[in-house]
Formats: sequence, C-alpha cells, structure tokens
Amino acid sequence: MDDDTLQQYARDRVEELPGAELEHPFGPDWDVYKVRDKVFMLLTEITGEPMVIVKAAPEDGKALREQHEDITPGYHMNKQHWITLHPGGDLQKQLVEDLVTESYLLVVEHLPRAKRPVDPATFGKSEQ
Repeated sequence: MDDDTLQQYARDRVEELPGAELEHPFGPDWDVYKVRDKVFMLLTEITGEPMVIVKAAPEDGKALREQHEDITPGYHMNKQHWITLHPGGDLQKQLVEDLVTESYLLVVEHLPRAKRPVDPATFGKSEQ
C-alpha cells in the first residue's frame, strides 16, 4: 500500500459512518475525526509519513501489533487503547476499513444511548 492510499481508505470509510465529523483542533497538520465530540481517528503526516491512528480494544491492539509490522502503538496517544497504521506494508484495504469502523464503534458504545447515531451491537451486521 502506498503512502496516500492508507489515509484515503480511512477517509473513504469515515464518509460512510453516521455522525462522523472532521475537525482540526490541533492545527492543519492533524485531521481529527469525531463522533458526538469524541475522537475515534486521527490522520497526520507530522513525522514525514502519512499515519492513521485509531482506537482498539487493548487485547486486539496487542494482537494486531504482533501480527503486522505496520501497526504500532498509538502515536502521541494512550499506547494501550490506540494503534497507529503505517503505509508501505501488508495492510489490506479491508483491514483498514474494519479498524476504522471498530474504532468508531468503540467510541459510540460509550456514548449515552440517546446520543448514539447507530446501535453499536448491530451496525454493519447484515440481517439474516
């Protein structure tokens, strides 16, 4: 995956998430995506390479870091709850989309029920 593709996959997925909004509270070098004023994804190139930073359950983040060289602890974030995706390796589009969605749902499930734009237990699951 080339440098631009990683962040583009993440941006494209965010467009499909209800209530997701882009802000720049840390300046123009940081794209901060929020749902109901809670951060679920950050994009930056501040280190010289485009990065995607998302929330992950601690056990999932640990497993992902062990499985993928291009996934590291969250850059400037809580290392237990955030991971950073780096371009250039074996990360597939579907994995990037899934990690963005999971980050979004982790934030949504901690919102008061009345503020949730989706039901995190059923969002994205097809009816059977």
